[in-house]
Amino acid sequence: MKFTQSSEPVVEKPLLVAALQDMGNVGNIVIDFINKAKKSTPFRTAESTQLSYVLDKGGHIEIPKEDWEYRYTKNMIVFGGGYGQPKTNEELHALCQDVISVAKKYTAKFIYTVGGFHTEHPIEGEPKTFVTTTSEDLSKQLEKIGVSMTPSKSVITGFNGMILGYAKLNDISGIGLYGELNEPAVPQYRTAKSVIKTLEKLTYQSFGETQELDMLASDIERKLRSGWRAEF
Repeated sequence: MKFTQSSEPVVEKPLLVAALQDMGNVGNIVIDFINKAKKSTPFRTAESTQLSYVLDKGGHIEIPKEDWEYRYTKNMIVFGGGYGQPKTNEELHALCQDVISVAKKYTAKFIYTVGGFHTEHPIEGEPKTFVTTTSEDLSKQLEKIGVSMTPSKSVITGFNGMILGYAKLNDISGIGLYGELNEPAVPQYRTAKSVIKTLEKLTYQSFGETQELDMLASDIERKLRSGWRAEF
């Protein structure tokens, strides 16, 4: 991985929210929404330097560029969004360690991550968001304010799970918010909305109106009824 710092963020003991694209695109939808709502400013970039595939453009190939931004707004650092995840374990671990280094450098109080929670049970009404944390004490505190904890044991893979492990190893409080979904291959805007609302509750932040997500969700549902298939 190549890391490039372009400026110094003006933050004081910020919250740090970090997530990459995952099932249902929940992680990157949430991150991109927060950046847009908060009008965040970029200050650091993480760029993949290991080639794992090429793009055939029809007669010629192009080298894909995979990078992710650190951005900041008032007392908050936001990392990720965009597309993709590191393709090798080496880059995944390097990226997680860099997020931890940034968290320590700017004395982040918490690390939050977000993503999808796949369930086979049909979702009735609005999707729920389940939460897991880096300690039993923190989980008990969240239960007292009515947060739904993850209902069963599971393995959380990829950046949106590993970053919680890195937070715990480095004695940083971490909270993961995972919205339930039935179709991981389809962009899940309603699930992302549920995650955003839960994140607002936990961080005492406002990320603005979410009608745009409702409109995008309705558009996806209309396309699915007509036989459309998602292509990430």
